[in-house]
Amino acid sequence: MLYTFLLVLLVIDCFVVMLAILLQSGKGGGMAASFGGASSSPDALIGIRQAGNLLTKISWWGGGIFLGLCFILQIMSTHTSAPRSVLEKGLGTQPQNVAPPTSAPAVPLEAVPPATTPTTKAPAEKPPATNPKR
Repeated sequence: MLYTFLLVLLVIDCFVVMLAILLQSGKGGGMAASFGGASSSPDALIGIRQAGNLLTKISWWGGGIFLGLCFILQIMSTHTSAPRSVLEKGLGTQPQNVAPPTSAPAVPLEAVPPATTPTTKAPAEKPPATNPKR
């Protein structure tokens, strides 16, 4: 809630600073003088000397407020979503195998025929030969 409020203040401050900068008259005979900078609207509304001072103060204060809000919002955004390491989570419990949902009845498997024993016997092993010549 506070983060959103400060973000809205930052956007409003952006528009105030933009208007204050754009309404200032140029100090030299640059581009502002060629587009009627000598008789711009803030000069006609407040006066030449007071308009420059007021708009300059608004620009400086608005810029300072802008930087302060940006700094505060940056600190608030890092504390809310700090990245976590996979190693910090630990092993925990292993996921258990869950049986799939049975939407259709299972097909019974056919019985496997019993293993048959061979009817022929393997040849008997011969006893080791003894050497009678000793």
